[in-house]
Amino acid sequence: MPRRPRRLHHLHAPPPRRIVLPWPLPAVLVWAAAWLLFAGLRGSVAPLAALGLACAVGVAGSLLAQGWWRRGLIALGFPLSAALGGAVALPAWGWLLPLALLLLVYPLNAWRDAPLFPTPPGALHGLQDAAPLPAGAAVLDAGCGLGDGLKALRAAYPQARLHGLEWSGPLALLCRLRCPWARVRRGDLWAADWGGYDLVYVFQRPESMARVAAKARAEMAPGNWLVSLAFAVPGVCPSARLDSFAGHAVWIYQLPLPGDGAAPH
Repeated sequence: MPRRPRRLHHLHAPPPRRIVLPWPLPAVLVWAAAWLLFAGLRGSVAPLAALGLACAVGVAGSLLAQGWWRRGLIALGFPLSAALGGAVALPAWGWLLPLALLLLVYPLNAWRDAPLFPTPPGALHGLQDAAPLPAGAAVLDAGCGLGDGLKALRAAYPQARLHGLEWSGPLALLCRLRCPWARVRRGDLWAADWGGYDLVYVFQRPESMARVAAKARAEMAPGNWLVSLAFAVPGVCPSARLDSFAGHAVWIYQLPLPGDGAAPH
């Protein structure tokens, strides 16, 4: 008979809330910063260089937004307004620069996975009780983005050896700067071997969870843990379930998972 999942509640005080600026104030601030930089550089550097640096401000600011449509508005707001206002004369191909910057940060082959959405503060609170690990255990954040998941894992497992894997080179670099205590590398989470980790954490899409489960079955050792924020493995009863944010949950599975053990493809 399948084990009934434990429903755990947090016994500790919740972490302090971050200050969140109301929309569209973040977009307005990023656009203003891009225009100020562009105005300051105009006349002192080549038009294409000034445009590129100002666009980079917008793309960097978009990393802090939640939701694809908000990120797109923030990243494309400056170049679109500059184009419509005729602020700079560029050849037609010059306006592909903002798109190139977006593709650098959000590679096309990563779009099939979860969009960049940070793990909310406190989302993994109580995980150490539901999925206990020994000191020095190896923990992987598969698709670590900017490092919010790594920070949440560090709060749960301060004695663990934390690893992050991120396909986007710029995001991996920023994650290293934000999480110097973790080993972060650029790579494909589907191609990497999960066999050396005591716990693998994912924040994927519902459509990706069957593939996540197949990879865990094929590579992870019995007794190790697979943890998913917000989305469950279809057809598999979890070992435990934690209440998390906005009605979502943390789904916790101890290997082996029931199934045919087929390798992901």
